Amino acid sequence: QVQLVESGGGSAQAGGSLRLSCAASEYLGSRNCMGWFRQAPGKEREGVATIYSTGDKIYITNYAASVKGRFTISQDNAKNTVYLQMNSLKPEDTAMYYCAARAARAGAVCGFANNFAYWGQGTQVTVSS
Repeated sequence: QVQLVESGGGSAQAGGSLRLSCAASEYLGSRNCMGWFRQAPGKEREGVATIYSTGDKIYITNYAASVKGRFTISQDNAKNTVYLQMNSLKPEDTAMYYCAARAARAGAVCGFANNFAYWGQGTQVTVSS
């Protein structure tokens, strides 16, 4: 069973930055889909960003409209780790952030569908105004 461990959450002021990391306990394969989701109190979980590793050192990213241009997802396949760099943070970014991952086939679509096999425990991000 693959375990995902998130780190890097915490508090920031509006306009500030935080960087989340998520390390997988096992190699997911050269083709994989990893992503970040978040859930604020009283709200449904929503997708933030995903990254598809095609296996040819090509990475395809996908972002929610609310974070596009502010957040950057990246992956280090050698370390089985995915990162989320969050800049220009807003109070509405406050949420529990979850890492998710799954192996993927060639040509997979790595979106926000609920088809991730592995989930982390979450890390809290709090942005104050």
